[in-house]
Amino acid sequence: MTIDTAAVDALAADVAHALDRLGDTGGNWVPPTPGIDHDVVVVGAGQSGLAVAFALRRAGITNITVIDAAEEGREGVWETTARMQTLRSVKTLPGPELGLPGLTFRSWYEAAFGADAYAVLGRIPRTVWADYVRWYRRATGIAVRNRTRLTRIEPLDATAPHGFRLSLERDGEARTETARKLVLATGMDGSGGPFVPPVIADSLPRSLYAHTDDPIDFAALGGKVIGVLGAASSAFDTAATALEQGAAAVHLFCRNADLTRVTTVKGLSYAGALDHFHELPDADRWSLMRRFFANAPGPMPDTVRRATRFANFHLHLAAGWIAAHDAGGTVEVEAADGRHRFDCVIAGTGYRTDLARRPELAGFAETIALWRDRYAPPPGEEDAGLAANPYLGPGFEFVEKAPGTAPFLKDIHNFTYGGVVSHGRAVGEIASLRHGVPRLVSAIGRDLWLADRAAHLERLRAFDTPDLTGEEYVHALWRPPVDSSSFRDTETPT
Repeated sequence: MTIDTAAVDALAADVAHALDRLGDTGGNWVPPTPGIDHDVVVVGAGQSGLAVAFALRRAGITNITVIDAAEEGREGVWETTARMQTLRSVKTLPGPELGLPGLTFRSWYEAAFGADAYAVLGRIPRTVWADYVRWYRRATGIAVRNRTRLTRIEPLDATAPHGFRLSLERDGEARTETARKLVLATGMDGSGGPFVPPVIADSLPRSLYAHTDDPIDFAALGGKVIGVLGAASSAFDTAATALEQGAAAVHLFCRNADLTRVTTVKGLSYAGALDHFHELPDADRWSLMRRFFANAPGPMPDTVRRATRFANFHLHLAAGWIAAHDAGGTVEVEAADGRHRFDCVIAGTGYRTDLARRPELAGFAETIALWRDRYAPPPGEEDAGLAANPYLGPGFEFVEKAPGTAPFLKDIHNFTYGGVVSHGRAVGEIASLRHGVPRLVSAIGRDLWLADRAAHLERLRAFDTPDLTGEEYVHALWRPPVDSSSFRDTETPT
């Protein structure tokens, strides 16, 4: 289908008109800070970063900048490492529109393709969602500095929250800028990176394996036999993509006796949980997330069918990998169900939180409180993976491991997958935006307001702009009659 560009442009104009009618086009209320370039820097211009920037502007915090390492239009994962044919969420799920009907996916889709097309749409095609996010950026007027990478964060004063010195790189050119607040909207790997289990990473050369997060050249896999370790949706999507591109065969290995049929974390999909999960006691949050992640989220039915329609797709259950070896340019795998040989293998094993893996955080990662620093689970409920997640505050801010050692951390807001234990649903996914972004922006506004308390008090106390000039009522002032000593009327009643 072809997008009706005139209709979606008209919709964008309607959005601008709605914002004007709502009074959301006002100016900035944050006083300037000497030596500071930006009040807020948003790192990442995918759906999360754009929604945060839009919400900040509507909240009257406009001295912001948004950066992204990708080329324009390639932000996020939708046209890079994501390989699903359709989104896993339903088409009616609220997303980055933040209460504006004209910004919803439905409004855009009906403008682009017609109301009848939306009525028969099942799940949203991945590339269509990418088109919508690009339109959202234009419709909201969010300026993004593309091909700009954050390489280092340094506090201007390590003993007090006075802002940051940011090392940026664009097209090989380095520059330094300053900011009071940071929002890290860097996606699934924003608090660490892809996890490749030791059975692969410690045994094979990099040329013989990939992770589903890698930009895999599937054309080069034509005619080859591939082993995929992992049984979540990304593993099935990668297996299916390889087969669609001509792989000779794909064997997918699941360590459990069956695929996960119930994705328990979906239980967090109602407003009460999305708004208030972070307010639960630590013990409740831990026990719930441990239960949710005891079995990784399972694949969607259409994703499984996409792979299983191929006769040369083979599913191995109860077949965890015990060892893998380089067998002279091929891979020999010892699994629980026997030995197998592959031309290469792909790890569909998700992500692992490790703040020190992020170059922008590496300089002070050891000062950030993790869950293992704040909560000791009962015997039998330990989980090293969950324990490695950052222990975030209610505004997604980092917390000091030791009080008083790194007060600047409260000005770094981690809106990434690493917030899952603290805030519930995967932070940054579509379901988290409607509820998480307002909470994040409110926290930023509160902090900026209180940090500038003296300036705001002075501004409020000095306010003396008159509503009246006196001209409006001077002619109606009562004056007593001449030679009268009384305020009463001098005429004698008849």
